Amino acid sequence: MTASEFLARWRVRLGYLLAIAVLLLARPTPISIVIGSALGIVGLCIRGYAAGYLRKQAVLTTSGPYAHTRNPLYLGSSLLALGTAVATMSWIAASLLLVYFGVVYSFVMRREETELQQQHGAQFAAYAATVPLFFPQVSAEAKMTTDGPHFSWEQYRKNHEYQASIGFALLLVALLVIWRLRLY
Repeated sequence: MTASEFLARWRVRLGYLLAIAVLLLARPTPISIVIGSALGIVGLCIRGYAAGYLRKQAVLTTSGPYAHTRNPLYLGSSLLALGTAVATMSWIAASLLLVYFGVVYSFVMRREETELQQQHGAQFAAYAATVPLFFPQVSAEAKMTTDGPHFSWEQYRKNHEYQASIGFALLLVALLVIWRLRLY
């Protein structure tokens, strides 16, 4: 098993271990939680918007947010990680989160790129040539946005995207509890 296969398969489970470490290191304040929450909510919105377009394994999604970045779900996840890092008010926790995200998702994105290239060939190559891997291109050509699926709440639910919102809410509750416990 290669490193990218391992990380693709175990990234969520490793994320749970990371969450425990981050919570143990957290030194949240009300203002850090509010600012982190705002960043995280932006990340959740981006993830939710992307999940409403994504038809995993069915078609190459090039519409909606996928016209601006090939990885809008991971862009949203990066903002969730950044929001969590800010909310913890801990440089060590923030460093762990950001290094984890950078390492794991760089491998995962490249692995998915290879799979999409194998599955969609020239169609993916043309898409990859015009749409950036991660950082959005705000002025993406309209031709990519008109082809393919449109946003669907049913698809959002089918992709289980609501789980990210539940997880982030639980994390914020845990940070509030940690903050309250540190007052005593």
